[in-house]
Amino acid sequence: MKFSESWLREWVNPAIDSDELVARVTMAGLEVDSVEPVAPEFSGVVVGQITAIEPHPNADKLRVCQVSGGESGSVQVVCGAPNARLGLKIPFATIGAVLPGNFKIKKAKLRDVESFGMLCAEKELGVSDADEGLWELPDDAPVGEDIRSYLNLNDRIIEVDLTPNRGDCLSIRGLAREVGVIGQVAVNEVNCQPVPAVVEDVVDVALMEPQACPRYAGRVIRNIDVSVETPQWMQEKLRRSGLRSIDPVVDVTNYVLLELGQPMHAFDLNRLSGGIKVRMAKPGEPLALLDGSEVKLQADTLVIADNSGAIAMAGIMGGDLTAVGDNTRDIFLESAFFDPVSIAGKPRNYGLHTDSSHRFERGVDTRLQAVAIERATALLLDIVGGEPGPVVLAESSEHMPATASVALRKRRLQQQLGMSFQSDDISQMMAGLGLRQLSVDTDGWVFAAPSWRFDIQIEADLVEEVARIHGYNRLPTSSVSTSLEIRPGNEKMLDLATLRSKLTVSGYREAISYSFVNPAVQQVLDPETTPVVLANPIASDMAVMRTTLLSGLLPLVRHNLNRQQSRIRLFETGLRFQLNEGLQQQRVIAGVITGARHPESWACGSDAVDFFDIKGDVEALLSTGKSANDFLWSPASLSYLHPGQSARVTRGEKTVGFVGRLHPFVQKALDISQPVFVFELLLAELLLNELPTFSDISKFPEVRRDLAVVVDQNVTSGQLSEVVTAAAGEHFVNLKVFDVYQGKGIENNSKSVAMGLTFRHASRTLTEDEVSVAIEKVVAALHNEYSAVLRG
Repeated sequence: MKFSESWLREWVNPAIDSDELVARVTMAGLEVDSVEPVAPEFSGVVVGQITAIEPHPNADKLRVCQVSGGESGSVQVVCGAPNARLGLKIPFATIGAVLPGNFKIKKAKLRDVESFGMLCAEKELGVSDADEGLWELPDDAPVGEDIRSYLNLNDRIIEVDLTPNRGDCLSIRGLAREVGVIGQVAVNEVNCQPVPAVVEDVVDVALMEPQACPRYAGRVIRNIDVSVETPQWMQEKLRRSGLRSIDPVVDVTNYVLLELGQPMHAFDLNRLSGGIKVRMAKPGEPLALLDGSEVKLQADTLVIADNSGAIAMAGIMGGDLTAVGDNTRDIFLESAFFDPVSIAGKPRNYGLHTDSSHRFERGVDTRLQAVAIERATALLLDIVGGEPGPVVLAESSEHMPATASVALRKRRLQQQLGMSFQSDDISQMMAGLGLRQLSVDTDGWVFAAPSWRFDIQIEADLVEEVARIHGYNRLPTSSVSTSLEIRPGNEKMLDLATLRSKLTVSGYREAISYSFVNPAVQQVLDPETTPVVLANPIASDMAVMRTTLLSGLLPLVRHNLNRQQSRIRLFETGLRFQLNEGLQQQRVIAGVITGARHPESWACGSDAVDFFDIKGDVEALLSTGKSANDFLWSPASLSYLHPGQSARVTRGEKTVGFVGRLHPFVQKALDISQPVFVFELLLAELLLNELPTFSDISKFPEVRRDLAVVVDQNVTSGQLSEVVTAAAGEHFVNLKVFDVYQGKGIENNSKSVAMGLTFRHASRTLTEDEVSVAIEKVVAALHNEYSAVLRG
């Protein structure tokens, strides 16, 4: 929100300087982004008037003007501006004037004709970028008056960055309320008295969507003169608020928007067909907008329509068909309240953002519509004349937002702010903010929120208001003191930080990506799953919720590879979102690796990572807790993984996740230039742990026996390990699969798997017979389960 300090001081004028005013506004929670002068420093420029003009004798594009306004009376000035004409009043830089950039005006001779000064454009004074011609001043500008004084160019432009809950401050009136209550200064309200009707003409209004638009005010004004120029004072206030002057009707509606905070629109009455209908758009209904674009409306868009169809997007932008133009003589003014939910997000769907939508999305005063109509009418009658009709007010009381009644307890106020307040002080603060006191007693107060404060709903909101108005810097400071309860740790659960540390030690770096991902990437990785589609995406490449964390990690890999970072190890923890009997949110951990196995060094080779590198990293994760042996590995078949280099990790009957190499087709579709290996695991399963138990370290030697068994090639080592562990007996402590062989001496469709079995007793040395019995049981179990035979 941009505004000029002088405009604000017309409403409320505390006896403080500009810097103190800015500081107080900031401390009240309305952050000031910037403060800039309306115009740079210059001097010696006055209001001048061209009293005579004739062609330059030696130049076709120059003219010789006689200009009054300087101390020495009428002087001769050579000017090349195309709009220089007799009687025109302009900024006149006299001899000795200093313009922005330390440009000094001296006596000059242009094509043998002397010139005693300079006639200025807006750009030459640093006021704006307009340099098409001279800055034309109003006819009533006092000749000879200093231009800085006449145009109040010693003013400053203040820009305030407002949080979305403070839509009430998107106006001079709202800001004045804040400054008034902070400085305990009276606010000067403008005159918004009803303007009596002169004609009886009305336009019927039908609220077909009362929940979205519960109040709509309108008024006919006939016989206006749009050829009249907007007054200089209004143009300047608009310009200093970031809006350009268009025509007097549009300027008045913009002025009321900035002054009171109520967006308005004016229709050319003679272009309307029948009455006004506030309804939802028909799917695909066309509408040509004021900015020259044409849109196909969506069914959830609220529109203003007449008998011919939609003529405006409600609360966003008017239509070109009914726009006020040079030939307009009669207008219909509208001023409505639109429910913020019905407007929120709609402008972005059409690639639009307007001052009106910015305010309606945040909430406009529900009681301001008729007041704004009266204010705009009075301004229009003063500028363009006309004959107003009666105000038509269509309203659905049952759909109007109710104002909240909120209790504020003295005990709670003191607890939160660390100090007590006088009852009269609190009442005065709240009254200044527009809150109406319903009751007061020894325990506290009850206030009714005003119609413009949607954000006041609970007691904490009132506590915040007291802190703001009293001043955060004036609140006492104290050290927090409380007793902390030491809670027992849950040793059946691992800490996520432990898993993060494990991966970090292995060379991974944690990444954080958006939960919103590119639909094209999502489709490549998970084509069989329908993702959650966002109703109001930030951008087209962030339009769906991820069903796998790889949707965010793999674009990061591509991003780094494109910047000559060829060795990448990334991991991420977060939620994935899947539609499966409703929305399911699962916490997972995922990782990617690509490039060289080791960092570049004279001591290491340049071998690239392979499947077993990432498998080892995942096994290290799984072995973090005591339940590492619960996880089993088996071949997997996923569309985005290489069919020969992918594995499924299970725990009992539940799938924990997948590990493998990215499928070459997927790699190519994602424009990744080198092989990538990935994993994704459910955190809920990884964090489960067994209770730690103590066991003595055995002083006795362990015994190892190696077995090589021939089994069907489809039997996995995990399946063999499961059988061995179950059959080996109580003294069995470890199993290592150290070789797999297929080839000469092994039948087709079979393989040899070599395993090392380790046995140990806690209190004595095992005998040869005990170990042999255990081995025989293992061999028998393998034979019974998988027809395994010892390799000869």
